[in-house]
Amino acid sequence: MTALTRYHPNGGTPDGPDWIWVFGSNLAGRHGAGAALVAKVRFGAAAGQGVGITGRSYAVPTKDRNLAVLPMQVIARHVVQFLDHAGAQPEKLFYITRVGCGLAGYRDSQIAPMFALAPANCSMPAQWTPYDRLAKST
Repeated sequence: MTALTRYHPNGGTPDGPDWIWVFGSNLAGRHGAGAALVAKVRFGAAAGQGVGITGRSYAVPTKDRNLAVLPMQVIARHVVQFLDHAGAQPEKLFYITRVGCGLAGYRDSQIAPMFALAPANCSMPAQWTPYDRLAKST
């Protein structure tokens, strides 16, 4: 299995087949730009699927079917679903991109706290280090 680091530099992709790419999506499942396009091209994200596991990736919706940005409380519910999924899959490694901080336009300070209790099998963007409660407790 590939080694896990708690943080990774923004803009990279994970090495090895053990990783699941976690990206911001839209509810229409149109993976046409940013991390969603990487999900489609490199990690097998299926067109039309904008929520949950798809190929070797996990879609966290940040936009609706018409590509309007979702409210933070809706995104937060999808993040909780992802965290539950990752926690139930401790043998898998999750490479979280800056979900919601690109095309959706949210700031890291708004989104990163939603991932603050990500399980140990998740690697997060280095920009999110200040918001990681697990790192602060060790």
